[in-house]
Amino acid sequence: MMKAVGYFDSKPIDVEDSLLDLEIDKPIIERLDLLVEVKAVSVNPVDYKVRESRQSESGQPIILGWDAAGVVVEVGEDVQGFKPGDQVYYAGDLMRQGSNAQYHAVDSRLVGLMPKTLSFSQAAALPLTSLTAYEGLFGKLKLPVDKGFNLLLVGGAGGVSLIALQLVKALTKGKVFVTYGRESSKEWLQQLGADGFLDRQQTLLEGMKRLNLPYFDSIFFNHTYKRIYT
Repeated sequence: MMKAVGYFDSKPIDVEDSLLDLEIDKPIIERLDLLVEVKAVSVNPVDYKVRESRQSESGQPIILGWDAAGVVVEVGEDVQGFKPGDQVYYAGDLMRQGSNAQYHAVDSRLVGLMPKTLSFSQAAALPLTSLTAYEGLFGKLKLPVDKGFNLLLVGGAGGVSLIALQLVKALTKGKVFVTYGRESSKEWLQQLGADGFLDRQQTLLEGMKRLNLPYFDSIFFNHTYKRIYT
């Protein structure tokens, strides 16, 4: 048995039993799975969206949680590249039970070895935001890595945008310009390498004129990506 946090019926979050402390069976892994002892999880919009819309139909509780970090305690018979004791992090499968539990069964093909420079809590905060940023930049926008460009990040201090900024600065020759609302956000973004700033209280045209920029090659707005051709 193990402890977990879950629910049976979708209810408003302010209802006392909208989330429950549970004792449930430890997961049984499949041939490509890892059984992970969960050390840290993070909460994303997908968690509350699922809780608001998904009901238990089998009599079994629904366990939320997709971003997690922990230690491998068991490996499936066909798993390659992992062994018990490995520290890992991952975003799990939306169609399986989540990671808000002591132990979590996850497909090994979704898992990465945790960077040694990160704590469990730091690593658990990364998977979904990093995947969203990377896929947006290099899958949707198809940003080049070997030539310069001007990218606008709208809402620069948002979780996905912060990762996007760092990926562009680390992997490409592009320049990143960000919108901001607070001076503390601007200072933080400057520390992360932003090349220029647009006050969101100004119009886009005013900000571009102040930066002496005739155009942006691409615009990134969390889940919305737009490529500008000139």
